[in-house]
Amino acid sequence: MKKDIEIAQEAVLLPVTDVAASLGIPSDELELYGKYKAKLSSDCLKNIENNKNGKLILVTAINPTPAGEGKTTTSIGLADAFHRLGKKTVLALREPSLGPCFGIKGGAAGGGYAQVVPMEDLNLHFTGDFHAITAANNLLSALIDNHIQQGNELNIDTRRVMWKRALDMNDRVLRNIVVGLGSKADGYVREDHFVITVASEIMAILCLSENIKDLKERLKKIIVAYDVSGKAVTANDLKAVGAMTVLLKDAIKPNLVQTLEHTPALIHGGPFANIAHGCNSVIATKAALKLSDYCITEAGFGADLGAEKFFDIKCRQAGIKPDCAVLVATIRALKYNGGIPKEELSRENLEALKKGIANLEKHIENLKSYNVPIVVTLNNFDTDTDAEREFVKSFCEERGCLFAVSEVFSKGSEGGIRLAEAVLSVLEKNYDNKFLPLYEDELSIKEKIECVCRKIYGAGRVNFSSKAEKAIRELTDAGFSKLPVCMAKNQYSLSDDPKLLGRPRDFEMNIREVYVSAGASFVVVLTGDVMTMPGLPKKPAAYDIDIDDDGRIVGLF
Repeated sequence: MKKDIEIAQEAVLLPVTDVAASLGIPSDELELYGKYKAKLSSDCLKNIENNKNGKLILVTAINPTPAGEGKTTTSIGLADAFHRLGKKTVLALREPSLGPCFGIKGGAAGGGYAQVVPMEDLNLHFTGDFHAITAANNLLSALIDNHIQQGNELNIDTRRVMWKRALDMNDRVLRNIVVGLGSKADGYVREDHFVITVASEIMAILCLSENIKDLKERLKKIIVAYDVSGKAVTANDLKAVGAMTVLLKDAIKPNLVQTLEHTPALIHGGPFANIAHGCNSVIATKAALKLSDYCITEAGFGADLGAEKFFDIKCRQAGIKPDCAVLVATIRALKYNGGIPKEELSRENLEALKKGIANLEKHIENLKSYNVPIVVTLNNFDTDTDAEREFVKSFCEERGCLFAVSEVFSKGSEGGIRLAEAVLSVLEKNYDNKFLPLYEDELSIKEKIECVCRKIYGAGRVNFSSKAEKAIRELTDAGFSKLPVCMAKNQYSLSDDPKLLGRPRDFEMNIREVYVSAGASFVVVLTGDVMTMPGLPKKPAAYDIDIDDDGRIVGLF
């Protein structure tokens, strides 16, 4: 089979104006970025406000493994299958971060014959949204240090500057740095830090904002530091909000592209799910709901991270409800969770499958706790056997879940028809949406953390560091106790230990640090040793990415 980039480069794309026209969007309501990319204008978003909402379908997955699960590929293939069945469908996904593209994970445009195109643009600079977010983040950093240098009128405690600089690249040496070295004119010497752009609070704010007015109000609330008396200093106190909003004025508009089969796709925003809330923008999701009968979206990593945050943060803040959840798994990943090394996953092994399927079982239970109907799909591999597929099918049906094999990677929309029909059958039966978040706003910060750790992860004990305990008391006293929690946890395990595969039970969960993202309106909880600035692997994907003399990109995946 051809490589992903070869398939994408051979695709015949429709002009983005034609893609928009299929949704009833006139060309004068687009802001074009060449022939195949566009942003929806403010007029477009305003004109669709009173449209009826379509159905909302969330695609999530079991915990990721080195074997790969294909959640984005499944989302795209499912949207194409809906489109093939004559259903008015819009795909709503996140933009890829440059860090993983040049690191170990690769891009996030799907794969095989289920891709969003133009693939190279999407995986690289796209329409510049991430650069705008990075610039706004670092403008705020510059204003903080300039304020300190120019007399520090706000009495900022230089030991309690909370705001970190950002870069959309995996660069571990920037995690902990010292700034201001040199002469007195070069600034005040202090410890500083970098996060990857997708972990910036500005990324979360942009993705949770309803409009530019809401964006400005959220930016005002960012806590950048504390003064010497312990009072919070905000971006508004630094007079930074206007200039930051100007940098974000285009980035807040959703991007319209298409799949290989010309299904419209709104690609916008990209917070990581292991260290942020892992969902595309509220603006893009709501636009997709207004423009279609079916909006298909996804949340990052496994359902313990992405889906939990989609339900408890995004749905809560945006006032939306999912109508169905599609849970993606692979035979290979389930066997990996059963203790089989990656090199042996192509061999039939029912014993390992029976052991590893406990991971899928836990995710089914978690999704059911939100009162969301579930369809389980196996992303098919050629090495899967009939016996293995039949075992998973029976397992799911015994737990009241519809089941379908997906072959969208190799067959495109044709390979997603069975999955699409299963999802449609669920949507036709469930008119009364009984979705319910995991916890109430009135619970304390500590109770919310324990609720997620015990009910979603399966922890038996939750340990809080003295630093976390102190932070929770301070945030409670400051009036932040009613906010939802955004758990930062490794993605490979239900626990905070990536080596605990399958379904670990009654383990200890370690809460290292707690702080508020006041603009994003959630409390961030760092568990285990999760990092907000990743590093590159021994052999980064960047080694294989190149461009030939004709300007054709190679090695991108």
